[in-house]
Amino acid sequence: MKLFLFDFDGVLVDSLDVYEKTVTDCLIKINQPLTRGREEFLDLFEGNFYESLVQKGVDLEAFMKASVDILAQVKIKDIKPIESVVSVVERMQKNNCLIVISSNNTSSIREALALFGYDDYFKEILGSDFMLSKKDKILYAIKKYQASSDDIYYIGDTTGDIKEGKQAGVKTVGVTWGWHSREKMVLAGPDYLFDNPADLLTLDEGVI
Repeated sequence: MKLFLFDFDGVLVDSLDVYEKTVTDCLIKINQPLTRGREEFLDLFEGNFYESLVQKGVDLEAFMKASVDILAQVKIKDIKPIESVVSVVERMQKNNCLIVISSNNTSSIREALALFGYDDYFKEILGSDFMLSKKDKILYAIKKYQASSDDIYYIGDTTGDIKEGKQAGVKTVGVTWGWHSREKMVLAGPDYLFDNPADLLTLDEGVI
């Protein structure tokens, strides 16, 4: 059995517009707005999202407080499933342990997974309310599930995902159907880089 750790936004669901608006609204609310639009927003994911905010001088405590009210207004139905990923995940979960590791809020993730038919496929969801660092969440999963690093894959769509996966010492899988461009993902140097969701099945011996 292998341990597959999935990022949520951009990997399992198409949520860029929703997430960008949420973050933008939070920053406006605390009077620290983005000034360069989507480009600046995506730059926040070149490392750990929350660390990137701090590096920009954002008051993280104020941001987290503002996010409570803003997240309550998010309409999960505005997030779209990536249909070709759903069937892949359904196949992968049969013989493996699947976990979501995300900088998004756990309750929002759980609601979306249930809406899109993913909810029975993941053993656990580790969101921002559990820990802010994806690296620390990966290390937590390694310890809890007693998995060998050779059998652990972190699947993400941003360079920050790849960096944190590498820091945790697991195999990193970059996907190009998410938020960061293929060019950026190549430069991040993941162990695997996939352009199509079905390619993920090659990581699971015996599926193909």
